[in-house]
Amino acid sequence: MSRPDYDFDFRQLEGFCRVVELGSFSRAAEALFLAQATISERIANLEKSLALKLLDRLGRELRLTRAGELFYHQAVKLLEMRRLAGMEMQFFSGLKKGRLTIGGSTIPGEYLLPGVISRFQADNPGVFIELDIADSKEIEHGVLEGRLELGVVGHQDVHPRLVRHELWQDELVVLVSTRHPWSGQEQVTREELLQQPFLVREQGSGTLKVMERYLGLETPEIKDRIRISARMGSSTAVKEGVLAGLGVSVLSARAVEKEIKLGLLSALRIQGVPMPRNFCLIKDGRRTASPICQAFGEYAKKQAYKACMP
Repeated sequence: MSRPDYDFDFRQLEGFCRVVELGSFSRAAEALFLAQATISERIANLEKSLALKLLDRLGRELRLTRAGELFYHQAVKLLEMRRLAGMEMQFFSGLKKGRLTIGGSTIPGEYLLPGVISRFQADNPGVFIELDIADSKEIEHGVLEGRLELGVVGHQDVHPRLVRHELWQDELVVLVSTRHPWSGQEQVTREELLQQPFLVREQGSGTLKVMERYLGLETPEIKDRIRISARMGSSTAVKEGVLAGLGVSVLSARAVEKEIKLGLLSALRIQGVPMPRNFCLIKDGRRTASPICQAFGEYAKKQAYKACMP
């Protein structure tokens, strides 16, 4: 490589860090709303300015070189300094415009946060919010890695570095097709439920984790008795599976309100086993929150409080 001039910019640093964190040029380009060729060009120019190889491309796998490892840690610090500088200016000028990236697990991400975001943006039209929807574990990792400033998840056992605040209340219910013999019933026993073919959410789902705890599926003798017919990657897929007759399931009551009103699905409770839960707002306690992040967090708390009022 040529003699280094160290003339790199923040766009190159951001592209490099996203490639490292996401493990792919295409995923980094998608996350930054850029063409893959643009990301490749920025990293090539970055390596040229440093006169060092930062990434080894081993087939489809990307690995940091030793120089890349050292540079990545410094690049993260520089991007954090840029973020803090921008925050200082926001504090000075007041909350007028900016960008916020948040994450929501499936239920809050699809059924709760869109309305909150809409109302927040109506009051703050200069704010752009990007919502990333994934399972609870992925959202938790995104907040810890700094890709997401805030997250809303459906399980309580979050990483100790995350600050948690309870928002909306929720309840898990047994879901059956209206053609199922249980349709119209109010309750079933856990024993009856264990005898049915069962649809479950993917590993990492907050709904799955809460369901396992309430049904005692963490106990080997009970776990061995459940008849799992399929594992689905989203609540929508579970609902479609129940409608198609693949089995019964347990889902958030919030996720099935529309289907129940339309008479497509029926919801039941498990006798003697109430299944309440809370959706929680999470943030990394080590990071200084931006003004927009603080404002949206407080707004979400107020919206959740109003929703709980009689």
